[in-house]
This record gives sequence, structure tokens and C-alpha cells, in this order.
Amino acid sequence: MEPTTTDRLSSRQRRRVMAKLAFVLGGTLSFFLSVYLWFLTEDQLTAIYVGLWVPSLFSLGALVSGPEGDR
Repeated sequence: MEPTTTDRLSSRQRRRVMAKLAFVLGGTLSFFLSVYLWFLTEDQLTAIYVGLWVPSLFSLGALVSGPEGDR
């Protein structure tokens, strides 16, 4: 049986992938929450506030996860 991609990653690389996944998931969820608030509850100020989380989470994720190569 051939090893999968995750079997070939070091523990540092696995942590980096999981951190990126967490920030992308958080940003995506906040986007959908913002759309829900805007269109379905018509609470536009809260929708704008939650919508501002998206670029913040993506930027923080890029800062925390660092460059692709091992240091």
C-alpha cells in the first residue's frame, strides 16, 4: 500500500497545514455568516462587522503559518 500525502509530511508540516485549514475554515464560515445576516435577518451593521472578519482571519492565517519552506 502506497503512503498517502499526509503520511509523508513531517509533524511541523502537518501542524502548518492544520493551522492553514483552521484559518481558511474560519474565514469561510464568517463569510457565510455575514451573508446570512445581511440577507436573511437584515441586520446589516452586524453583517458588515462579521464580514470584516474574513480578510482579518486570512491575513492572520498567512502571518501565523509563515512561509511554505521549512526553516
